[in-house]
Formats: sequence, structure tokens, C-alpha cells
Amino acid sequence: MALVAGSSALAFGPWLVRLSGTGPVAAGFWRLCLALPFLFVIARLAGQAGQAVHWPGRRLGLIAAVAAFFFAMDLIAWHIGIHMTKLGNATLFGNMASFAFAAWGLWLARRWPSRLQGAALLLAAVGSALLLGSSAELSARNFRGDLLALFAGLLYTGYLIAVQHARGQLQPLPLLFLASAFGAAMLLPVSLALDERIIPADWTFVLILALSSQVVGQGLLVYAIGKFSPLVVGLVLLTQPAISAIAGWLAYGEALTALDFAGAAAIAIALVLVRLPDKGLRAAPAEAT
Repeated sequence: MALVAGSSALAFGPWLVRLSGTGPVAAGFWRLCLALPFLFVIARLAGQAGQAVHWPGRRLGLIAAVAAFFFAMDLIAWHIGIHMTKLGNATLFGNMASFAFAAWGLWLARRWPSRLQGAALLLAAVGSALLLGSSAELSARNFRGDLLALFAGLLYTGYLIAVQHARGQLQPLPLLFLASAFGAAMLLPVSLALDERIIPADWTFVLILALSSQVVGQGLLVYAIGKFSPLVVGLVLLTQPAISAIAGWLAYGEALTALDFAGAAAIAIALVLVRLPDKGLRAAPAEAT
């Protein structure tokens, strides 16, 4: 439930970036910066604040910095791409991390997907294509934005891999706090160098972006990564196109077609298939312990 809820919260990110009233990189900076006090308070209430304020050591600190670098670069590429292409395209290409992270998990297991896993991946791919079939538009006008969104998806895979490595020894909230702090420090100079608008006229949407995408979305995702294999995490992240389709219906009156419902059903079936018992699936670190 935490993984699905986190993925659902992240799905509203592209819409909020467009409403932020700042430059795209500045929106990423405020997303991370404004989330820091909330993450610290939640970590304190959860009894995890100690790791958030103390340096975790050279190795874990380096992993957190690497995670922050990939995440910051992901936000730069994706947020700029969101303004250069359609929301459907940005969601489609930005979610390539789902398949890349699932492939990483299978590579770690040193095996090909089982029949159930293969069927789940195929259904998820078909479902995503059906969901975005009516909104995605490949054209020369959107080409640069599409490339940026695709690049962002690959960078996000690096972030997820780094988080998975650190989750074995760092609790989720301190890890997210450190990655957010490092990432914010990286994004602000880039935003200033691009001469973006930093201060929004209305703080509502950047605050909602920080709370929904970083505190809730990333908080639940970082927690869940320590509980599941990369294959499961990757497929659950594909619920974001379904949520984006609903957001488009609510915000812009984009009608949901029979193909949209079929795509959502295919992803739901894929999530059921991937959670069925499979003796060959590599256990998550916590389960292995």
C-alpha cells in the first residue's frame, strides 16, 4: 500500500511543475528544499532523526551524495522536458525507469524473467502504451522534450539503484533527508546559472509539490524499496500513467476511453502476476536477512 500510494503521489508531479510559477529547475529546488523541515520533523517523530543529523560515514555518505546527484540531474532533465513536450509524452518517457530498474533487478539475480515475470512485464508495457496512446504525440516539435524526459528516466534509475544500496544500512527518512539536502544544494546554482525565476508569485503549488512529490511520494517509495525486489518496484511505478490519465480528466477534461480502462486493467493484472510466488526471484535485502 505504501508503494502504490507513493507512486500515486508522484504522478501529479508534472502537472504541479507547470503550475509552480518558477523556472523548471527552480521548481525542483523548492521541491527538495521545502521538504527538508517536514522530513526532519517526521523523522524525529518516527525516532529516526539521529541518522538525519549525524554524518553516516564515508561509504553511506558517498552513496547518499550519488543518489542526490542522479536525482538532481533527473529533476533538471525532466522538469525542462515537461515544458518542452506534452504531459503524456513526459510521463511516458519519464517512466522508462520502471523497466530499467526492473531489468537491473533481473540482472542482479543473474537470470532471465520467469514466465510470470515476463507476462507481467509485457502486460505492463502494453498497459502503459494503451493509457498514453491517446495523449502521447511523437513529432519534431516535441523531440527535444521527449529526449530530455527519456534521459531523465535513465537518471532516475541510477537514483533508485543508489537508494536500494543505502536502504540496507540507513533508515528511509534520514536517507531521503540527506539526498534531498544534497540535491537542493546542487539544483540552486544551476537555476541561478540559467537565470530562471526563483521566487514564485504564489507559494501554493511549490509547497504542494514538495509535500506530495517529495515528502509523501519519495518518502513512501524510499521506505518500500527496502521491502521489495526492483522488479516489483518498477512495475508499481507504472501506475503513474494511470493516475496521470485521471489527473488529465479532472484538470483538463480529457475523456477516458475504453483503451484507457484496458491499459489500467493490464497494469493491475501485471502487479498481481509479479507478486505471485516465484522461487527464482531474488529476495529483497530485508527479506533475505
